[in-house]
Amino acid sequence: MSRPRVRLVVTADDFGYCPRRDEGIVEAFLAGAVTSVSLLVNGAATESAAELARRHSIPTGLHANLSEGRPVGPARRGASSLLGPEGFFLGKMGFREAVAAGDVDLPQVREELEAQLSCFRELMGRAPTHVDGHQHVHVLPGVCQVFAEALQAYGVRFTRLPLERGVGGCTWLEAPARAFACAVERDARAAVGPFSHHGLRWTDAFVGLSTCGRHMSAHRVSGALARVLEGTLAGHTLTAELMAHPGYPSVPPTGGCGEGPDAFSCSWERLHELRVLTAPTLRTRLAQDGVQLCALDDLDSKRPGEEVPCEATLEPFLESSLL
Repeated sequence: MSRPRVRLVVTADDFGYCPRRDEGIVEAFLAGAVTSVSLLVNGAATESAAELARRHSIPTGLHANLSEGRPVGPARRGASSLLGPEGFFLGKMGFREAVAAGDVDLPQVREELEAQLSCFRELMGRAPTHVDGHQHVHVLPGVCQVFAEALQAYGVRFTRLPLERGVGGCTWLEAPARAFACAVERDARAAVGPFSHHGLRWTDAFVGLSTCGRHMSAHRVSGALARVLEGTLAGHTLTAELMAHPGYPSVPPTGGCGEGPDAFSCSWERLHELRVLTAPTLRTRLAQDGVQLCALDDLDSKRPGEEVPCEATLEPFLESSLL
C-alpha cells in the first residue's frame, strides 16, 4: 500500500550566533543535510553569517529574538519591559514569566520585531524567506498576535508552528525538557488563530522538540515523522519542518548575542546533531520513508483557515514511541 509522501525542510537555527556554529551549519547545507537557516540579527557573527548565506545562496529567514542578549531596536537606548537591569533580554524562562505576569509591554515587542526585520533586510538585501522565534517566543500568548501583525505588515507569509504532536509521550526526554516541549506545543496550538487571521502559513507538521541535541538520531527523526504522518491518507503529500541546531560547539568568549555563548551552544550536542544530519544513515532512512528534502520556497505550505490535524489521530503512536 502506498504511503503519504513527505516534503521536508530542515532548518538550522541560531545562524549568526558564533563562527564555529556557522561553520558547521554551512557544512551541513553544502552536504545537502540542511535546506534552510534562521538568522539571529543580534548574534555576535551576524554580519559574517549573512555574507556566508549570500555566498552560498542559502535560503535564510529571521530567527526573531526577544529572550537572549541585547536588543537591536529602541529598547537599547533606555528602560524597557523587555530588558533586565543590565540591558539584556530577560532570558528563555524570564521572558516567559514576564509575559505570563503581564509585565511585558506588547507595543515594545512590536518595535523590537520591526527593528529586527529591518536589520535583516539591511544585512541580506531582501526580506526573510520566513520568520520563526528564538526559543519559540513567537507563539507565547499575546506575543503571537503582535508577531503575526508585524509579519503581515512586512509582507512575510511563512512562519514556524512548533506543534509536535505526541511530544508528551517521548519518554526519553528528561522531565524539564518534556514539560517545556509540552508548553511550547500548547502555546503553538493557541497561536493558530492569530497566525491564520493575519495570513501566515506554515508546514503541515513540525518535528524537533523530541529530537534536539543528544536525543537526535536517524531512528528518532524517522519515528517523529511517522507519528505526525499517522492518519494522513495514502498518496497525499505532507509538508514538514525539522528544527535542528547543528554546528561546531562555541568556545567562550566568542559567540552569543552580547553576553557570550550559553551552555546550549557550547555543548557537544551541537556536534552530535551535525554528525547525525550529515551521516548517510539519516539520508537513507528518510529516502526509505518517502521523505524528500527541499527548500521552503518549494513547499506548498498550509494556508490560513486549514484545519490543524486532530491530536486523537496520533494516539496509536504514543505507546510505541521509539527509544
